[in-house]
Amino acid sequence: MDEVRQNTQRIRDEADGDSLSWFETLYATANGDEYWIPWSDGAPHRFLVEWSFSIKSRGRALVVGCGLGEDAAYLSRQGWDVTAFDISSSAVQWAKENHPTEDIDWQTADLLSLPEHWKELFDLVVEVHILQAMPEPLRLLAAPNLAPLLTPTGHLVCIGRLNENEEDFEGPPWPLTRQFINSIGSDLNQVDFVKGNLSHDEPEVVRYRSVWKREN
Repeated sequence: MDEVRQNTQRIRDEADGDSLSWFETLYATANGDEYWIPWSDGAPHRFLVEWSFSIKSRGRALVVGCGLGEDAAYLSRQGWDVTAFDISSSAVQWAKENHPTEDIDWQTADLLSLPEHWKELFDLVVEVHILQAMPEPLRLLAAPNLAPLLTPTGHLVCIGRLNENEEDFEGPPWPLTRQFINSIGSDLNQVDFVKGNLSHDEPEVVRYRSVWKREN
């Protein structure tokens, strides 16, 4: 994994300042080899799977920064009408090829500038590891764009690394403080917050899942 991390860091360092263009470079230069995508393990995130058992209703779901599509494909199999987008067109094409039998609306889009007609369209919005991959100036602009996508009774699910002690990190990723996480859904009703880790995590890694519901 050191080789993968070094390659990812090199690509990011060569990008233009705080640009997110390095995601496209990473996916494009991987040439279809998932080994070079450090956040992809071929499975939906466990925290998303565990939460999904608690909700019986289905509807429109949006997966933010879908990568290779594992979370989107899982939700589709669970009966959701899924739209999934990524800033990298190479990632979107790769995800389509990985999940050819799933009826998913794959899109290339930027969280900083989403289609206007997506507002209040989705019963579920899922963000996994996307905000933590953004430098702070972009993250502060991107986070407020999530809640407006929800229908009047929609759920927002955010999953990532937690910065419990408000330490300085040389990312990406940049683990998120509880204060920042709370701000993502400041206009919503928080209905779930859990901490934990994954089996392959290093001892110092703490992960979170925060869920909000819009109840207008």
